[in-house]
Amino acid sequence: MEGLKQASAGSLESNDLLVFVSPGSGIKIEIESSVKLQFEAHIREAILSVVHELGVHDIHIKVEDKGALDFAVRARVKSAILRARGEK
Repeated sequence: MEGLKQASAGSLESNDLLVFVSPGSGIKIEIESSVKLQFEAHIREAILSVVHELGVHDIHIKVEDKGALDFAVRARVKSAILRARGEK
């Protein structure tokens, strides 16, 4: 993905998450979560869904989750990627 910069979206408040994105080689996802044991696969699936929807192929995503629901995960990842592209 050309022109990708570092960007973030979200917060570390309860029921939210903080997403950091940066240029990468392939798709790399790191997840730190208070509910990782129960929901890591679901969080990863939601992130990948947005990544594929936006046509991203080379990105490093780091997520610090505090129990966010699916819609929040998707919204924060999308916002971070759009910011990294310089879009609104």
